[in-house]
Amino acid sequence: MDQLLQKVSQKSCKASVPEIRPGYQVRVHQKIKEGNKERIQVFQGMVIRTGAGEGVGETFTVRKVSEGIGVEKVFPIHAPSIVKIEVQRAHKVRRSKLNFLKKLSGKALRLKEIDFTLEEKKYNVPQEEPASEEVSEQNDSAVESKEKATEKTEEKVQESSEAKPEKKEETESKKEAELKKEPAKEEEVKKEETASEEKEEEKKKES
Repeated sequence: MDQLLQKVSQKSCKASVPEIRPGYQVRVHQKIKEGNKERIQVFQGMVIRTGAGEGVGETFTVRKVSEGIGVEKVFPIHAPSIVKIEVQRAHKVRRSKLNFLKKLSGKALRLKEIDFTLEEKKYNVPQEEPASEEVSEQNDSAVESKEKATEKTEEKVQESSEAKPEKKEETESKKEAELKKEPAKEEEVKKEETASEEKEEEKKKES
């Protein structure tokens, strides 16, 4: 179960973050949402604690004194709201937790500055290759189905276009046959009329 949680948490980790140590004077740029608006708030202070949590839950604590009041803020280092972390200077300290600074004030808070080289901590973020392959396969199958549908529609259109002239030819042939039948009917009617006239004439002669 722990391995599964680690794999899932690694996906949410940033690829690289600055390696922050106690005694660093930092400026943390954090994105804050207020309704539909977004703004970036800068929190400046000294790092008094690091290394709390693991993976996505890793945090660091920054302390500052504003108007004589100490303010501490805990930042998750992999949070997407953390836009940037600037390290201004480093101080010489011998502890991993600088809680003794809470009791000091004024000049007593000044620590000896030292030279430093900012290093980056890198994380192995897993790449989601199988998901992309599945998406590509789905896209290919969708394209194939669309091509098949278009081919079927084209075949139907061709069949309908071929069937229409056949129907026209049938109707024309029927009309021609009817036109041919009409003069034959007229001749039969004329013959019947002539036959009836001849019979009447014969009856008159007999009478």
